[in-house]
Amino acid sequence: MSKTIVQPIGQKRLTNVAVVRLKKHGVRFEIACYKNKVLSWRSGVEKDLDEVLQSQTVYSNVSKGILAKSKDLVATFATDDQSTICLEILDKGELQVAGKERESLLSSQFRDIATIVMQKTINPETQRPYTISMIERLMHEIHFAVDPHNSSKKQALEVIRELQKHFPIKRSPMRLRLTVPEQNFSSVLEKLNTWNASVVSRDESGSQLSVICEIDPGFFRDCDALVRNLQGRLEILHVEGNSTVDHYDDQEDVPPSLPEKSADSLPQLSEKMQNQKISAKEKRAEEDVKQNKCNTCNALVGDSKQYREHFKSDWHKHNLKRKTRQLPPLSAEECMADMEIGDSRTDLKDYSF
Repeated sequence: MSKTIVQPIGQKRLTNVAVVRLKKHGVRFEIACYKNKVLSWRSGVEKDLDEVLQSQTVYSNVSKGILAKSKDLVATFATDDQSTICLEILDKGELQVAGKERESLLSSQFRDIATIVMQKTINPETQRPYTISMIERLMHEIHFAVDPHNSSKKQALEVIRELQKHFPIKRSPMRLRLTVPEQNFSSVLEKLNTWNASVVSRDESGSQLSVICEIDPGFFRDCDALVRNLQGRLEILHVEGNSTVDHYDDQEDVPPSLPEKSADSLPQLSEKMQNQKISAKEKRAEEDVKQNKCNTCNALVGDSKQYREHFKSDWHKHNLKRKTRQLPPLSAEECMADMEIGDSRTDLKDYSF
């Protein structure tokens, strides 16, 4: 006895979707994606294509439901394979957003840029950072406009350079410890004086002399090269303005080769510290395993991938409905039996006279 399939009347398809558009050889192609998934795919967070695409179909106009012609696909992409074309559009196409959504994104990025500027700068008179509201007001005064295609950090550096032309503002100094052989110590002090660096303290005991100083981050590359040439060691201690050194890992300030010099300039980790690192990793691994437990079903569901798939299963959805009715969760077997009973009751109800 077959069931009657009830279809919705007046269903409006392809709504609440994110459209990615690619114009190639004068022809427009579009694909329908789930919102908030396109950026996750491009950043490498999302790996499952089915979680990104509403359907692996290429359109010429998604909002009107007009499919792309096969001859246009072959002429433009040299293939009519929808999956391959969807991947290219997803990687190279432009994400279409609504006006309010675009305004929200630009406003959020403006705030991120202002936050980075605040963390990287100080008032030279008080040696304290400006407030976030003050930075935003100054950015409005120089008529700064957000570029959504550039990173916030790169734009923050440009804002700082522009603000320095009109207002009393300077980069937060980096505090460094420079350790060099005794015969080269005078050369280091001379260079620090040239860079207007502030010497905090000196340690002139032993054959290796060291100095703790604060310099403008713009001189970090030169300082690093100098210490290397003098067979010395450079250590980053901290940054003023309640910031961490991570805020200075952009291309302008910290050289890409900085992590590679650990063998020469950074002290070797002791065996005890290495053991602590291993223990910490093992502890985190154990915590990850513990986190893969579904509280709704009161059961362990395996690794991260299985954990995500579990939330799409009928077992989880059925227990979620029971939870809303304040009923205890069922095991997978009990859930299947309960669902079969429910289906049988539905059949009897549909076909009873």
